[in-house]
Amino acid sequence: MTERILPFLIHFVTQVIGSLGYAGIAALMGIESACVPLPSEIIMPFAGYLVYTGRFSLFWAATAGAIGCNLGSVIAYWVGAAGGRPLVMRYGRWVLMSHHDLDRMTHFFEKYGTITVLVGRLLPVVRTFIAFPAGVARMPQLRFHVYTFIGSWPWCFGLAYVGMKLGEKWHTDPRFEQAFHRFHLVVELGLLAAVIWFVWSHINRFRQASEA
Repeated sequence: MTERILPFLIHFVTQVIGSLGYAGIAALMGIESACVPLPSEIIMPFAGYLVYTGRFSLFWAATAGAIGCNLGSVIAYWVGAAGGRPLVMRYGRWVLMSHHDLDRMTHFFEKYGTITVLVGRLLPVVRTFIAFPAGVARMPQLRFHVYTFIGSWPWCFGLAYVGMKLGEKWHTDPRFEQAFHRFHLVVELGLLAAVIWFVWSHINRFRQASEA
């Protein structure tokens, strides 16, 4: 499956960024932050490659990515803020989110709101969905967007920097290509294990609740 999906995603990302430039980076990172799992690990390294070719500035590529994170977060934040607990209670089981998850997220945001957003924006997968629970917890929106930008910019900069360095070394140092493929495999296996655990634990919880 990965062999079919990954080339499609790479083609889509390269076409959008190639056509729209900085606006394409912002649009794609906005899609990711709107709870759509379009990997920033593909988006920003390609932007970094275009930094290597001289088309982009590294600073502005990272800034466009962070702006896109804020734009996409608006949608997810307000869906969480408007729907809140009733949305989770009615439709949560279709996305494997229970009222227990909502209670835990709300409590965590009330107690550690700032840290939640800053840390969440630096974590793969988590960063894609962090805006929804922030909205459910009604974290002050201005503060949410400030910390979204602060947390997203280093992530975007780091991935773009990696893409820039890969562009410099890709054809001259075969060790870079080998290391990249090993890294990609480890990330994919880790994400797969996390998804399996998440789905299995939540299905068991819903099954136990229905039997009670």
